[in-house]
Amino acid sequence: MFAKIKSIYREYPKAFWVYNIIVFIDRFGGFMLFPFFAPYLTKKFDLSMSTVGIIFGIFSASGFIGNVLGGALTDRVGRKGIIVFSLALSSLSALGMGFAPTIDLFIIAAVIVGTLSSIGGPAQEAVVADLLPEGKRAEGYGIIRVVFNLAVIISPAVAGALIAKSYTLLFIVDAVISVLAAGVVIFFLPETKPMAQAHAKPESMAQTFAGYGKVFKDVPFIAYIAMTALTCIIYMNFNTTLGVFLRDQHGIPEIGYGYLISMNAVIVALFQFWVARKLEKYRPMLMVALGAGLYGLGFAMYGFTSTYFMFAVAMIIITIGEMTVSPFHQALVANFAPKEMRGRYMAIAGLSWTLGLAIGPYIAGVFLDSPSPNWLWYACGLLGIVNVIGYVVLDKLHHAPAELAAEAATAH
Repeated sequence: MFAKIKSIYREYPKAFWVYNIIVFIDRFGGFMLFPFFAPYLTKKFDLSMSTVGIIFGIFSASGFIGNVLGGALTDRVGRKGIIVFSLALSSLSALGMGFAPTIDLFIIAAVIVGTLSSIGGPAQEAVVADLLPEGKRAEGYGIIRVVFNLAVIISPAVAGALIAKSYTLLFIVDAVISVLAAGVVIFFLPETKPMAQAHAKPESMAQTFAGYGKVFKDVPFIAYIAMTALTCIIYMNFNTTLGVFLRDQHGIPEIGYGYLISMNAVIVALFQFWVARKLEKYRPMLMVALGAGLYGLGFAMYGFTSTYFMFAVAMIIITIGEMTVSPFHQALVANFAPKEMRGRYMAIAGLSWTLGLAIGPYIAGVFLDSPSPNWLWYACGLLGIVNVIGYVVLDKLHHAPAELAAEAATAH
């Protein structure tokens, strides 16, 4: 076993493993906080879930603005400095939200600082595409998912202990963790931005931002992002509305929801790399379609079941879908992007989550506030069917650039 782990370690550059350490630290802090946003807002400010959905939408829209800025700056000035800046602002964002005495001040803190803290997202995604060749990206993203979920295994328990004392303490600890992650980036992560070709003329800042026009003209990529937004509308219930639904409709306390999150993380940590390696021989778009279908099935089950055991079974199905979707989604985005435009492609890829969080929580909140909250989960199932059909059609009409290159090599 040790020899196998050592062999896998040697397959990847040292900077890739440094990046994984950063992911662990940053996600440990982030996942202590994000899943408990909705319970925190409903409890502290006595808000309805539809209002919470609007707040998630505002936060998501401001984050997309940060992504757009970050994508252009990542391609222009590099990855490392942008990531450090983002983590520093993320720390301030956590403190601002944690100490906000009113909902108005909470929203102001989330929008102003949240916009700036989102700048680092495209830079972090670009680092992986810089470090790994196309053939290793799905596996590499699978490893990152394992590390991500190792943090998630621990963080809900820590969050629960902190919440028992004070929700404010949760925000303070998250701020400290962001600073720690920034320190690792400063001292241990090298700059990975590809060198420009010697004859290439440097872009002006206006040209850098104008490059987004080229991204939006990449019709297959934009179609893929649109389908991914539908996937996100389904999946975002995992971190936004599921905990509130289980608490209000079935009497499951926050710690019971935390156990489901931890179970999800344990399964991913144990099996994600194995799943990514076993499925890498299949067409990536079809694997994303399969995972989206499992999302629809798993979330739909919450509308038909009422026991904690079946809630756990539904979570297992969702988790299998997550292990299928995530590494292939990230690899597809990386393969679509020309190396000189990776930051901007990663930023627009983030639009799928922006749309999902801007639209999904509000619609879900309306369902939860209605006399028939189970219809939220029936809608997830129907949307999952639509999603699968969309991915399959897109796969028939288009091959990602990496697939076309492989087919051409085989033909010759």
